[in-house]
Parts: sequence; C-alpha cells; structure tokens
Amino acid sequence: MSVSDAERDAGGRRMLGGLLAASHLMPLELLPGKTAEHARAAGFSEVRIYLGDLQRRVLRLLTGLGPDAGGGADGEDGELAMEGSLAGRAYQLGRILPGVPAEPGPGRPAGAEGRQWWVPLLHGAERLGVLRVTTALEDARAEEDMSHLASLVALIVHSKQTSSDSFARLTRSAPMNIAAEMQWHLMPPRSYADGRVVISASMEPAYQVSGDAFDYSTAGDVVHLAIFDAMGHDTAAGLSANLAMATCRNSRRQGAGLVEITERIEAALVEQYGHSRYVTGIQADLDASTGVLSWVNRGHHPPILIRGDGGPTHLSCRPAHPMGTGLGLKATVCREQLAPGDRIVLYTDGITEARTSGGTEFGLERFTDFILRQHADGLPVPETLRRLTRAVLDHHDGRLQDDATILLCEWLGPRAEPTAQAAGLVGIPGSQTPQHFPA
Repeated sequence: MSVSDAERDAGGRRMLGGLLAASHLMPLELLPGKTAEHARAAGFSEVRIYLGDLQRRVLRLLTGLGPDAGGGADGEDGELAMEGSLAGRAYQLGRILPGVPAEPGPGRPAGAEGRQWWVPLLHGAERLGVLRVTTALEDARAEEDMSHLASLVALIVHSKQTSSDSFARLTRSAPMNIAAEMQWHLMPPRSYADGRVVISASMEPAYQVSGDAFDYSTAGDVVHLAIFDAMGHDTAAGLSANLAMATCRNSRRQGAGLVEITERIEAALVEQYGHSRYVTGIQADLDASTGVLSWVNRGHHPPILIRGDGGPTHLSCRPAHPMGTGLGLKATVCREQLAPGDRIVLYTDGITEARTSGGTEFGLERFTDFILRQHADGLPVPETLRRLTRAVLDHHDGRLQDDATILLCEWLGPRAEPTAQAAGLVGIPGSQTPQHFPA
C-alpha cells in the first residue's frame, strides 16, 4: 500500500471515528458543524446536510450552531425542489451524482474547491435526504468515504429525530393537526428493507390525516402487515386508529393469530366506545421463507397483488364486519402464493375515491395502472410510492377530502441478503460499482 493510500485510510477512519464519538451527547443542531469538521480528515472541504420534508416535495438545509454549521450564509439555497434538481435526483435514485464545480464565495470555507457531489442519506431503505459534499478527490476511495459518511450521518439523524423539535419544524411545510401528530408518532418508519422484503408506506393529507394508520413488523420468517381506516375525520378517529394499532401490536407480541388479533381489536373498541366507533382493516402475515401470504379482511378494500411479470390481481377474501360493530360475521383467513418480485398493495378508500374539482375519481383502475407503469420501470419501492402519492395529490389539486394511505410490500425471495442491491437501492456501502467514479 502506498503512503498516500495509507494516509487516506487513516483520514477516513478519523472522520468516522471522530463523528461517531461526538454524536453520543450531541443535539441535532450541532450535527452540521461537527460533520463538516470531521469530514475534512477525509479530504472533504465542505459538507451540507439536506433533509426531505414530510411529503418528500423538497429538500431543506439543516442549519446548526458554530462557524461550520452552514445555514445559507454563502447565498446557497436553503430549499431544493425534489423534482428537477440533481439533489432530488440523487434522493430518488439512491445514487451518488456529480454536481457543479465549487465556486469561491462569501461564507465558503477556505480551501473549499473541487466538485460538489450529491450523496443520498439512507437509513436502511428509509430515505432521509442528501449530503452535498465538496472535494477535489474523484476516485473510488472518495466515493466509498462519501457513502460511509452519509450512512453515519443518516444513523445520527435517525437517532435524534424523535427527540428534536428542530427536526420536526425543518421537515414540516404546514401546521399539523392533533390527530396527525398522534398518527405520525405512532407509525413505524415509512420504508424498510431486510433482503427478503422491501416495504414502504404513505399517508395523506400529511398534515391533516385523522383515522388512517399502517403498521408492519418482523418476527423470524414472518412479516406482518396491517392497515386501518377508522370512521370519521376528526381527532376521535385518530384515537380509534391508535387504539386499534396498539391492540394489534400487543396481541401479536403475545402470539395471537390473525383472526384473534382482529377480535381483540374489536373487543377493545367496543369496551371503549360501545358500538359508536368502528375501524376497517387488513391484517396480513407474509411467510418470507415460502412466499405464502395469509390475510384477514375486516370490512376493508381487498389487497392488490402486482405480479413480477406485471399482471394485477385483486385478491378475493370474504370480509368480516368492521371491527367495533359487533355484527358477528365470521373472520376468514385467506392465502395466496407469491413469487419473488411480487408486490402486495394495501390501501384505504381515500386513494381511489380522490376526486378532481369536476368530480372525477382517481379510481381503482387508474390506481393499479399507475402502479403497473412504475413497476415496469423497475423503480425501487419507496420511489414508486412517492410518485404514486404525488399522482393522487395532483389529481385532486393537492387537497384530499379523505385520508389516503398506501402500504406497499415487495417479496424479494426466501434468502435474507441484507444488501443495498437486494433492497433495490444503489449508492450505499454494499452496493454496485460506483456510477461516476473510475473503478
């Protein structure tokens, strides 16, 4: 190994080790400055952190404390559009992309020269934002160091976000109602991947959602999927959905099966509300070792199966009554054999019933056609869902009259291979050969 290689190895270790050590007792506001400080050891003269907003429309600059924290003092944009920008493209594809050469200017650190690179911030399959890294280095080692830095920054952001009001304010574009505040803090991360499945979910209207909820979890070979739609569009609907979700989690962690989970949810709703409130939903288990999907329908829209070859199927299963109504209809477990690459879609009626000002519904056919087109393009599951959500909102001029939630799960196959390639992502450690650096 040459001296130069040895020095760069040592610099990369100092960058990651120093930032990791600093992160343990660091508030989010110090992250931009500390990242920039420690990144210089790897030859990165400047680093900026951009985080996606709640609806994934824009990327916003994370500002902080200290002279290296950034904040737009040099005239740079504090907000970048997701569509039509290099930053947004890197975010959408999960891939490092080259930007423009760095120009000297007020507020820019001394020695900040070279090219700017846009690096996706990924926590597993959850897309948090992008880094803008400025460096004169352009080789495979620089790409590896950028990827490692982005992975560490994403991990730190993820660990800080639930305790940071600064994060919430940065990533919100409008006031949030109380029901939505409850729902978003109840939900699991919007994207997940482990080599066997890729899962992504969306809820709209993001700042006014009330009675919708989604859930997923894993236990050994079993991947549990759930979607809920509580009656009403008020805070009480959010409370009903919260009760259903908590009962679902409590029941399955005690080993309850699908039918029993729905019965316990109904019992909890009746105990709390009598028969004045109800929740529809799907409870499903995917055996990741075999691809067998089992599900119970409680008064909800049936799942959609998108085959790997592009064919859609609306899965049929006799529904029982909505949970909380006490109508006494028998709940049935139905099953479907999946093939690797198949995608399961759970959704609430706000998706298909979204209407234009002229009264035209988005509709089930348009919904499935859009999924098929994105599936055929080979887009990762999270990006497919982001584009689908934008299409629904655009159809309704950005204003929905009902909650609209989608949960999309792709079964990759029985082998657990926790790699970026298996999850349909590139540009992070473990992925393919760098796209823009020489091998």
